[in-house]
Amino acid sequence: MATANKNLSHYDENNIPSAEEMTFGIVVSEWNHEITHKLYEGCLETLLKHGTKEEDVHTAQVPGSFELPVGGKILASRHRLDAVICIGCVIKGETSHNEYINQSVAMGLTNLSIASGIPFVFGVLTPNTEEQALDRAGGKHGNKGVEAAVTAIRMAAMKKGLTKSKQRIGFGK
Repeated sequence: MATANKNLSHYDENNIPSAEEMTFGIVVSEWNHEITHKLYEGCLETLLKHGTKEEDVHTAQVPGSFELPVGGKILASRHRLDAVICIGCVIKGETSHNEYINQSVAMGLTNLSIASGIPFVFGVLTPNTEEQALDRAGGKHGNKGVEAAVTAIRMAAMKKGLTKSKQRIGFGK
């Protein structure tokens, strides 16, 4: 497993743009709420830590991860947002339902991002077991909510043209 013995939530705080002037939406699935609430807490704390004001974070709950794209769309239609973070957890279990849900959510969020120009961040855990989910919701592998918040800040800054780096990646001169 790629994440064995790694805490993926460690990052260089100096390389994250300020989120002071940014507004975010967070949509949280109620399904597996013990896990998604921990992800939400990590996400919110990270946004605030990087300068977002509490009143500039708009939160909504949806029943399950499958509803995250439409919940995100509704939230984005009601507020002027720089990014929307969608938090959920789909545990594989004994059937393959997770494949259908995860693929649908990923495609829905991708389509919303492209169509709207607003980053819709995939903050959905896709573990095989509850133990793996807990390891990624503040356990030994960090908190995916933190990672989702960092991604949202970086994407919002990119959209606003606020990134610190002026490096080119090979397109043009």
